[in-house]
Amino acid sequence: MKKVMMTLVAAMLTVAASAQVYVGGSLGIGSVKLGSNDAETTFKIVPEVGYNINDEWAVGLAIGYQQGACTLGKGEYAQNVDAKVFGVSPYVRNTFLRTKYVNVFVDGGLGYENIKDHGNNFMVGLKPGVAVNFNDKLSFVAHIGFIGYETFSPKGDGKSSNTVGVDLDGNNITFGLYWNF
Repeated sequence: MKKVMMTLVAAMLTVAASAQVYVGGSLGIGSVKLGSNDAETTFKIVPEVGYNINDEWAVGLAIGYQQGACTLGKGEYAQNVDAKVFGVSPYVRNTFLRTKYVNVFVDGGLGYENIKDHGNNFMVGLKPGVAVNFNDKLSFVAHIGFIGYETFSPKGDGKSSNTVGVDLDGNNITFGLYWNF
């Protein structure tokens, strides 16, 4: 029994010593004008934590809050609203190109958002991205677009909207910083 316990302790110490945890996230602030209404300030904060399993694979979780003008749904069911949004997005990251200063990766994951008084949004898909490594500890990260499935379910009798496809426009880019431990 003593040998088993010592082996487990040694294994846990090895994993902890080689742990590559990163924390960071993104912040955003902007001004949105919807139709003839006055411009409205919006903001978003999305803290993130992740664990590098090895040089190629990582797992992580982003939890975010957004307040201000946003568009709910897609196509003919799209509606512009003033909203408070809480979201959570677990993901698996594959870094398929790694150089000294730049890493190219894709995040595959799920996303759930609760839009207060308006409904829920669910996503599953891929988010391509790039990380610029300033040094061993600090990285600038950008996600560019979304490829996958998204559905918005409004509260009440509204019609749900479902979207499948690629969204690589300039409105779907996020920037952030990561601190690597």
